[in-house]
Amino acid sequence: MPDSQPQQPPPSSSSSGSPGPSDAAGLLLCGARLTDGRTVDVRLGGGRIEAVGTAGSLVPGPARSGGARVDLSGYLLLPAPAEPHAHADTALSAEGDGPVSYEPEDVQRRATEAALLQLGHGATALRAHVRVGDVQELGALAAVLQARRSLRGLTELTAVAMPRVLTGVAGADGLAMLRDAVKMGASVVGGCPDLDPDPTGYVEAVLEVASEHGIPVDLHTDAADPARLARLAAMTGGMRPGVSLGPCAGLARLRADVVSRIADRLAAAGVTVVCLPQGGCDGVDRRGAAPVRLLRAAGVRVAAGSGALRDLSNPVGRGDPLEAAYLLASGHGLRPEDAYDAVSSAARAVLGLPEVRVEAGFPAELLAVRGGHLAGALSLAYSRIVVHRGRVVARTSAVREYCNSAVAAELGLPRQGRGELS
Repeated sequence: MPDSQPQQPPPSSSSSGSPGPSDAAGLLLCGARLTDGRTVDVRLGGGRIEAVGTAGSLVPGPARSGGARVDLSGYLLLPAPAEPHAHADTALSAEGDGPVSYEPEDVQRRATEAALLQLGHGATALRAHVRVGDVQELGALAAVLQARRSLRGLTELTAVAMPRVLTGVAGADGLAMLRDAVKMGASVVGGCPDLDPDPTGYVEAVLEVASEHGIPVDLHTDAADPARLARLAAMTGGMRPGVSLGPCAGLARLRADVVSRIADRLAAAGVTVVCLPQGGCDGVDRRGAAPVRLLRAAGVRVAAGSGALRDLSNPVGRGDPLEAAYLLASGHGLRPEDAYDAVSSAARAVLGLPEVRVEAGFPAELLAVRGGHLAGALSLAYSRIVVHRGRVVARTSAVREYCNSAVAAELGLPRQGRGELS
């Protein structure tokens, strides 16, 4: 089977394919299968789902006579996933020679390409953690924000400002840089308190800046120190608009009774855990993943992200939310529905985005995957069609063919079109 890359859908007579907030002519998705087994038509307009009806029951209205139709026969239609934990400034840097370049043009190119790769996988929104201070100062953040502007209409990209140190003499510059980052356009503050000489002081500084601007907090931590994690939960309890921790892989190395007590505190504080089943990221321990079933049982909201995308932390990272869901189902025992929820509904909640359902009135943020059932889609999610703001923004197609043989003919498998394999 060829390895195909996501690409922009070609323009058609009924859809120009030009960037914009939504397809003004509307869009009719025909013959899609839903997870409850129904086969439906879905009409989109103004960036939202206008109607859902039985297959063949919907037609474009008079005002949308020029609307496009997309045949989704053989596809499962799902709420689009979101990416709650990406690293845009270092993505796609593993194959370069020498140190990672933080030249603005290099960061912008990598951030843009990474966002489009993840869009092709289905993620119509992503949160990118970006280092500020040190050698890159605010240059990497400026480049990621420029990438965000260039991607408008294709995907939603938000940036998390990540200073290295926030306490002591060295931390004064980091704190000033963090405040400047928010003024520039970083809409989330975070970082890795485990790397600061005073982790508690680091968290206090981040929460202070977040409170000043009324923005979310997203912190990296291995979560291997129960006492430190308990203090963090107490400090962040009830904070709005929200606090996320990840990847918390260290929890998997603690005794179950200890994790259970910590999970209860995180749930009471309303803290979300973002696990990284595809591998960790720079600055935290890469081994293992958070104990998602135990956390979920305690009432902790658990979302799943991709982490490193082909950088030095994970040179083979795919950035695929469906692979993250597959790993949660296959390696952690979650039901396929719960595993997909971690990369869709829970991930969107982390990003502060509205809920998506395949029902009238909800945002038209959708992913169509070749397959008839969710378990099969997570197992063999090769072909995908991505809808953002009511418009098809990416397609990935894969074709598998077999050489001519008696068994292939008997089973009706697709044969190669260019003769037999030698």
